[in-house]
Amino acid sequence: MNTPVCDFLESYHAGGTVRFHMPGHKGVPFLGCEPLDLTEVSGADSLYEADGIIAQSEANATALFGSGRTVYSTEGSSQCIRAMLYLALNNRREGTPPVIVAARNVHKAFVYAAALLDFQVVWLWPEGEHRSLCGCPISAASLERTLQSLPYPPAAVYITSPDYLGGTADISALAEVCHRYGTILTVDNAHGAYLRFLRPSRHPLDLGADLCCDSAHKTLPVLTGGAYLHCSKNTSTVMQEHMKSAMALFGSTSPSYLILASLDRCNAYLADNYTVRLAETVRNLDALRQDLTKNGWETEQTDPLRITIAAPADTTGIALGEHLRRHGIECEYADPESLVLMITPENRVSDLERLSSVLGVNFSAPAKRKNLPLAQGPQEMTIRQALFAPHEEILAEDSLGRICGAPTVSCPPAIPIAVSGERITPAALELFRHYGIASVDVIK
Repeated sequence: MNTPVCDFLESYHAGGTVRFHMPGHKGVPFLGCEPLDLTEVSGADSLYEADGIIAQSEANATALFGSGRTVYSTEGSSQCIRAMLYLALNNRREGTPPVIVAARNVHKAFVYAAALLDFQVVWLWPEGEHRSLCGCPISAASLERTLQSLPYPPAAVYITSPDYLGGTADISALAEVCHRYGTILTVDNAHGAYLRFLRPSRHPLDLGADLCCDSAHKTLPVLTGGAYLHCSKNTSTVMQEHMKSAMALFGSTSPSYLILASLDRCNAYLADNYTVRLAETVRNLDALRQDLTKNGWETEQTDPLRITIAAPADTTGIALGEHLRRHGIECEYADPESLVLMITPENRVSDLERLSSVLGVNFSAPAKRKNLPLAQGPQEMTIRQALFAPHEEILAEDSLGRICGAPTVSCPPAIPIAVSGERITPAALELFRHYGIASVDVIK
């Protein structure tokens, strides 16, 4: 597969052109990458009005993902989430209010999109016992009950799959319900770009989703910030035609050509036997999970390129992460209950062997899982009203009864405990304590 963006950047550098244009480094290698760091000069195309090398590269990505259309982001899935929701709202059924039905474990980028686009959220809450802020398993039956209760079809249903701990939704079943009730399914697939290249594919688009965003940089060899926004082949021509204008609404006019080049180079990488390398990595991880189980560790059911270890009774996921760090291993995420490790084909077998060796044998009994119900505080203000109102920061312990301003949460996992405009409840206080959040942002 050709790489038009990379080829142009390399030929521009090799041609010795005098750079009387941005960026200010003029191609001089302060870090080493500057010779290939360009702006939208003649021949380099323009990301949001692409009709040259970027358009050619995006067409390659569209073919690889089997989508109706795929476009690039240099500002991560956060930009794609905003554009995806904008597209859903602008193409909703005529005469219906701007409503999105969303599983509660949204990334805070969703909350900021709600403020910018001023839509109402109907939350989907998990059924039964709940163990983590990161997860929100939703059944097709639960979704159907929610859609039945609404007077109009929402602009979209929005889910996060895989979630931060690796939990995956039954996208086929959820998509079937959405389509039966006259709405579309949008998926934050930030952690699952690679799912398209499993055999069979487990990518949301192939399971019935209509709009989907992937953070290429999370699981593919792409520079941080590289992401995709996909429309399925079943979406309207109008929606596909407006993808670029939706992305431009939320993106910088100075996109990074280094990130674009890495997305472009990734196309060739994916086309060159990646499915074989991916399958080998998945087999190696299955073997590692078996070894961990034999050594007394409990692993959660996750998407194929993640290992989520349940913390034993005598420690925490945070302590396990610190133990690995002392031995030169850095995890993706740790909280009191879990340790999350993300692996790709770029990890060597020796990396997995080192992880197994450092963890060793666990002699402790599994921890009793604590039920952590999500905080369902009453919505006293719209998300937009709350985020644009005057705020103050106070101690979390003093926040009971106050109205949440900006969502206070670290990244990872960037999942709000209380959403802007909600009154803070005792359940929210318990979650603040559990996740070590000392201060929160509230309405003055």
